[in-house]
Amino acid sequence: MAKKLSKNKILIAIALFALLLAVAAGYGVLPAAAAASLRWLAIAPLVIYAALRRSLTAWIMVSMVVGAEFGHDFPNAAMGLQVLSLIFLKLVKTIIAPLIFSTLVVGIAGHSNLRQVGRMGVKALIYFEVVTTLAIFIGLAAINISRAGVGIQMPTEAASAPARPDALPAARQTASDMILHIFPENIAKSVAEGQILQVVVFSVIFAIALSLLSAERRAPLLNLAEALSETMFKFTNLVMYLAPVGVGAAIAYTVGHMGLGILVNLLKLVATLYAALLAFIVLILLPIALAARVPRREFIKAIAKPVSIAFATTSSEAALPSAMEAMEAIGVPRPIVAFVMPTGYSFNLDGSTLYLSLAAVFVAQAAGIHLGFGQQLVMVATIMLASKGIAGVPRSTLVILMGMAQSFNLPLEPIFIILGVDTLMDMGRTSVNVVGNCLATVVVARWEGEFGKDVPSPVAVESVES
Repeated sequence: MAKKLSKNKILIAIALFALLLAVAAGYGVLPAAAAASLRWLAIAPLVIYAALRRSLTAWIMVSMVVGAEFGHDFPNAAMGLQVLSLIFLKLVKTIIAPLIFSTLVVGIAGHSNLRQVGRMGVKALIYFEVVTTLAIFIGLAAINISRAGVGIQMPTEAASAPARPDALPAARQTASDMILHIFPENIAKSVAEGQILQVVVFSVIFAIALSLLSAERRAPLLNLAEALSETMFKFTNLVMYLAPVGVGAAIAYTVGHMGLGILVNLLKLVATLYAALLAFIVLILLPIALAARVPRREFIKAIAKPVSIAFATTSSEAALPSAMEAMEAIGVPRPIVAFVMPTGYSFNLDGSTLYLSLAAVFVAQAAGIHLGFGQQLVMVATIMLASKGIAGVPRSTLVILMGMAQSFNLPLEPIFIILGVDTLMDMGRTSVNVVGNCLATVVVARWEGEFGKDVPSPVAVESVES
C-alpha cells in the first residue's frame, strides 16, 4: 500500500513540475504549438494517477485540468462538448424532487419518537437550527464581502437563459410574491417547474402529518419513503459516475468561451469558503464551547481522528463511528451520543449549509444577477429546509444547489464551474460538519447534566486517540 501511495505521489509531483515547466515555456520561450504539446505531456501522468487510484474524486479533478487545457487549445471544438455537460445536468435535475421528498419524510416522520425523547430532543433541534442558521449568514456575509463571482463574463446565452423558461426574473418579485411563492398549489406542477422550496414545504407538512398517524398506519408509507430514498441514493451514485465527463465538458466549454481567467474566480471562491469556515469556528463554535465549559484540549484530541477521516474521504458517514466512540471516550453518555450524533447528521450540517449559501450567491454574481436582502432571506429558509436529511448523498450539495438555481431563476452554467473545485471545498465543509456534530453532543450532554458522569478509563481514551 505504501509503495502504491509513493508511486502516486511521484506521478503527481512529475505532472505538476512538468505542467509548471510547460506553462513557463509558453511565455515566449517556445512556439505556441510546442508549449501546448508540452502541457499535454504534463497532463498524462495525472491521467495515469487517476487510473491507478480508481477514484471518482481523482477523475473529477483530472477531468477539470483536461477540460481547461482542451478549452484553451481547441476553443471551437470545446463548444461542441456542451451537450455532454447538459446530459449530466438533466440527469441531476431528475434527482432533485424525489430525493428531497423521500429524505425529508424519512428524516421527520422517521424521528417521530422525538416527542418521547422530550426535553433533550427539543433542546437539540433548537440548537441545530440556531447554529446552522448562523452558518448560513456567515456564508452569505463572506461571499458578499469577497464578491468572488463578480467579473465572470458568462456567455450571452448562458447569462440570459433562466433555469426555467417560464419563470419571471427573481428581482421583480415583491415581498408578498415571495411569500406566496413558498406554498404549492399543485405539487405535480411544483415538481415539473423545479420549485424546490414548494417541494420542501409540501414534504415537511406531509412528513408531520405522517408522524401523527399510529405506528401501524404510518409504517407502509414510511417504508415506501425509505425505499424511495435508498433508490435515489443509488440513482445518484450511478449519475455521479458521469461527473468526470460532465465536469470536463463544462470546463472545456467555459474556458473556450471565457478563457483561463475563470480559474482566478474559482480560487477566490475556495479561499472565501475556507475563510468563512474558519470564521464560523472562531465566532460561533468556539464561544459555544466556552459557554458550555467544554474541555477544549481533550475535545480537540478526541475529534482529531474523525475530522481527519472526514477531510480525507469527504464523507461525514465515514467518520461517524470514530466520532461516536470519541465522544463516549471523553464523557458523553452513550444514549445521548446515539441520539444527538445521527440526528445531527440530518439537521446539523454546519459546513454544508454555509457552503450552500455562499455558492448560491456566487452563481448569482457570476450571472450578473443581484439578489436583494429579502431574496437572500428566502434563500436562507430554503437552505435550512432543503439541506435536511441528505448527508449520505454523494454530491448532495450539487443537487440542492441546482434546485435553488431553479427556484431563484438563476442560470445553471456557473454550477458546473463550481463543480470543478467542489472536491477541494468538500474537504473543508465535511470536516466542519463533523466538528459541529461532535460539539453538539457535548453541549447537549452538558445541558442535561450528564457530561463526564461515566468517563471511560484512560486506557479507553488512549485507544481512541491513537
